[in-house]
Amino acid sequence: MVAEALVYHPVLAHWLRFVATTVARDKVLRTIQYFCRFYAWYLYRLNKPLLAIDRYNAVKKQLGTTRKILRIGKFVEHLKAAFVTLDHKNPVDPVLRYLAVGRQLGYAGYLTLDTVTVMDAIGYRKLANVERLQVSAHRAWAAGLVCSAVANGYTLFRLQEKEKTVDRKEGEGLVEAKNIEKQRATARIQLVSDLCDLTVPAATLGFTQLDDGLVGLAGTVSSLIGVWSEWHKAA
Repeated sequence: MVAEALVYHPVLAHWLRFVATTVARDKVLRTIQYFCRFYAWYLYRLNKPLLAIDRYNAVKKQLGTTRKILRIGKFVEHLKAAFVTLDHKNPVDPVLRYLAVGRQLGYAGYLTLDTVTVMDAIGYRKLANVERLQVSAHRAWAAGLVCSAVANGYTLFRLQEKEKTVDRKEGEGLVEAKNIEKQRATARIQLVSDLCDLTVPAATLGFTQLDDGLVGLAGTVSSLIGVWSEWHKAA
């Protein structure tokens, strides 16, 4: 009876739907990867033995390679999303439209270059220009993240202006206010995620002097937001 209750429990069914998607598995691996990056830095600051630190650095490296393999071909998805957004016939704020296109193209550029470096990462063929490719990839990723962050900031501004015109004394006004609050929460969460993710290319490209502890912690936060989002999508 207990085994049957566990097998048919809705939480288990939810979990199976969650792990069935490549995106969800990638978010979980990313969370572990960036936590290992943070924890290795933390152990180093505590002057722990190099053996303990190297263990977490090894996990971080291996998961990074695994995620590269999982992302192969994903750039096509973002290229399609960019063209679909640009070709959208419904009336959309042009600012949000072009920022969305910029975000998708930035991600597509990042994933395209990232795919090229897979051969080097798995040791199949060493590339002489791998470092330059990685720098270009992070620049494209940073551009996509900046577009996303600006779009979410702009969305929050528009929602704030729209809220001023809502009459909460009417039934329709109350419904509209709830919709605005829901959209605001979504935009805020995504903005936090974008800003956390920006620490990675910013540190890699030398735009800011951020240590592995801060980058790892920020990456862990954005990854957990991604896990939470995918978990709710699988409901």
